[in-house]
Amino acid sequence: MSCTIVVGGFFGDEGKGKIVAHLAYQDHPSIISRGGVGPNAGHTVKMGEKEYGVRMVPSGFVYPHARLMIGTGVLVDPRVFGREVEMLGVGGRIFVDYRCAIIDEGHIERDKSSSHLAKTIGSTGSGCGPANADRVLRVARLARDIPELGPYVADVPLEINSALDRGENILLEGTQGFGISLYYGTYPYVTSKDTSASQIAADNGVGPTRIDDVVVVFKAYPTRVGEGPFSTEMEREVSDRMGIQEFGTVTHRQRRIGQWDGKMARYSAMVNGCTQAAITGIDRVDRDCFGITEYDRLTKKARDFLEQAEEDIGCPITLISTGPDVSQIIDIRGEI
Repeated sequence: MSCTIVVGGFFGDEGKGKIVAHLAYQDHPSIISRGGVGPNAGHTVKMGEKEYGVRMVPSGFVYPHARLMIGTGVLVDPRVFGREVEMLGVGGRIFVDYRCAIIDEGHIERDKSSSHLAKTIGSTGSGCGPANADRVLRVARLARDIPELGPYVADVPLEINSALDRGENILLEGTQGFGISLYYGTYPYVTSKDTSASQIAADNGVGPTRIDDVVVVFKAYPTRVGEGPFSTEMEREVSDRMGIQEFGTVTHRQRRIGQWDGKMARYSAMVNGCTQAAITGIDRVDRDCFGITEYDRLTKKARDFLEQAEEDIGCPITLISTGPDVSQIIDIRGEI
């Protein structure tokens, strides 16, 4: 039995979806369940020629043998959920906790019309902030109240804890990143709830004593979408010259690019209770590392970067992404 949480260590877009997909294929979880805010976060998973961008369905959907779940703390937009279930063909194996709060059209309108949220904070306009506000005010509708969600509703904490009792592996995936946590991020330029590993456990109804590993995902070159402080941000011309250009999965806004932030990485690892770290984008540190799947084949430049990053983080780096595809990864978990 093991229960592993995967969360982002910087400002989101760290490549958590790819890490979750890899862990799913390697560790064979019976359940992959999502915590986090809601459809304001997009995860991208690339397998061969196919690339998927998902906002509601857990990014571990690519592993066909797991049941997929959306935890109690997650906001659900039934329209986005329905589209993704149909697009991905996961209707027979995905479940939504009956207590999930619902995003309706009114929440989206309030989100987009608020100059504070849309212009000052840089909200995605997906309705999450207003929906979470209504949840706190106890006026939100829940998944159990939505007829079209009827076939999917379940008691997610009961399902997960029962599976753990049976000795099965569970994978809990977070969304966004530590830097935009409502509690620990660059307030007020943050999302509408906490994004740390403790919150992801709570979102899924899993007590802290049942968590075995927390994998914190860091990007070699951190990125940020929208407004807010970014202490290591590069000038756009510099990142363009390096060939680093990225766009948000949900908003399609161009991401801001920064240098590695060792201080933030260490603090993030501390609060998240990191037991293992993943580094994505090592091929941007040295392009000669692209697609490598063996640690010994990494260049000295890349190994020097990883050595410093591991010292900064304060726990072992066991997963190293060398490209966008799920297969382009170095997994040394068994060697630590």
